[in-house]
Amino acid sequence: MNIREEVTLSRSAEAVMIPSGEKVLVPEGARATITQSLGGSYTLITERGLMVRISGKDVEAIGKTPQVVPGADAPGEEVAPAKLEEMVWDQLKTCYDPEIPVNIVDLGLVYLCELEDAEGAKNVKIKMTLTAPGCGMGPVLASDVKMKVEALPGVKQADVEVVFDPMWDRSMMSEAAKLQLGMY
Repeated sequence: MNIREEVTLSRSAEAVMIPSGEKVLVPEGARATITQSLGGSYTLITERGLMVRISGKDVEAIGKTPQVVPGADAPGEEVAPAKLEEMVWDQLKTCYDPEIPVNIVDLGLVYLCELEDAEGAKNVKIKMTLTAPGCGMGPVLASDVKMKVEALPGVKQADVEVVFDPMWDRSMMSEAAKLQLGMY
């Protein structure tokens, strides 16, 4: 969701600069404005004008509670393959481009999601792309996807590959995403 909330960091927090993907440390006491809060990540504009993304445990520095992945507390639980695939897609829908308030599934960035047998569990193979090939956030988004999918019960490993064939374009977006972004 797009919000405007002023925050002051209670401690230093690791963040990722947008769009370069470069890691930075935002110091304790820094003031910032939250501009987007989706999927457990927060996009901030710092008082120095930097756009950064904070996620994971570092959200505590801005007074937020880290997001818990559903099902992560039951790693040994047996999950039916169809249910697990649904859970994987649900997790993918919690991953967001830090500049666009639409999840990566509705943006049309996920090209492949396959579950394969792996010693009593499943490996998940994901091919995804970015809205722009030069975006430095690719590794950050891929890491977010990997972390969230691997936290699901029944998933042994997630292999996330960022690809650029075919090139992404707006026609790959869902109707809901186009409506949300006012593209009609």
